[in-house]
Amino acid sequence: MKIHFIIGSLSIGGAQRVMILLANHFADKGHDVSIITFNEPNDFIPNQRVKHIKLHTDKIKNHTIRRIKILYCYYKKKNNRPDVMIPFITQINFIGIIVSKFFGIKIISSEHNNHLKKTDFIGKITKEYLYYFTDVLTVLTNHDVGFYKKRGVKVEVMPNPSTFEIFKEKTRNRENVILAVGDLDRYHHKGFDNLIPIIAPVLKKNPNWTLKIVGGGTMGLEFLETLAKQHDISHQVVFEGYSNEVQKIMRVSEIFIMTSRFEGLPMVLLEAMSQGMACISYDCFTGPSDIINDNVNGILVENQNQLAMQEKLNILINDKELRIKLSSNGIDSLDKFQIDIIYEKYLNIFHNILKI
Repeated sequence: MKIHFIIGSLSIGGAQRVMILLANHFADKGHDVSIITFNEPNDFIPNQRVKHIKLHTDKIKNHTIRRIKILYCYYKKKNNRPDVMIPFITQINFIGIIVSKFFGIKIISSEHNNHLKKTDFIGKITKEYLYYFTDVLTVLTNHDVGFYKKRGVKVEVMPNPSTFEIFKEKTRNRENVILAVGDLDRYHHKGFDNLIPIIAPVLKKNPNWTLKIVGGGTMGLEFLETLAKQHDISHQVVFEGYSNEVQKIMRVSEIFIMTSRFEGLPMVLLEAMSQGMACISYDCFTGPSDIINDNVNGILVENQNQLAMQEKLNILINDKELRIKLSSNGIDSLDKFQIDIIYEKYLNIFHNILKI
């Protein structure tokens, strides 16, 4: 089967990471797979079986019009057309749906944010009206299904796959590290501006513990370093910066904490769980509640309840047996996020829309 994944660029981001993982897996299964991008950079590199088609030319300044034009021109040649196109991210879905209708190409639009997230005009039009014309819309969680079904959209829940291999340790020998991961410049989205004041009294009660934050960002780093100084915990906070070694860091750290104000389906939470970390997260919109069963495979805290987060985190720090239990159950709960399960869900959609 000929499949085209379409995205703006292969810059660092969760949707890009998921798309690369899926494209590589489909290619490994014997499909003819290409990734189409409209811009640099190319921070992610697909495997050699995946073709990378760079439609980066044209002088039209408006990104949406430029992308529609060059994709339309590319598909005018019949041999370039796929059996199925899978655009990623709302604004690219807009482009994909419009172009697909000119050539009768089957399209599976992939939405990677919950429907409540603020968006631009193109995003609003896509969510309210244009998804009606896609063959199937995939969303990350059940939270979004009702919104789109009311608009007559054929919608399927398609979770993000877990990107790391499961790590099962024989003996637990980890550092007393509370780990957070995310772009520091998006500290409001990730809740890092609240994480520092939340964790300050916890760290002062537990001086042998450290908060480690992995992620790049110059402006955010300056802001968060100042915040740590104001709360007198600079000596217990490590800003790791951007790292390609997140998996290794997770394997030696005890607790993963997520304080986001909103998410889609947070891949980093799946990754932390797959590496045996004891996970604690706000029950934000959306995603954590689709992953964590409270006090079974992680701890789910009322959204943005800072006092509750402090209390639950303190309990977790001082209860090793609880951490071991959550870690073990967390790994056992990840079956539905395995790449082969996601692949089979896509195959079922292909069969339904292509009538094969």
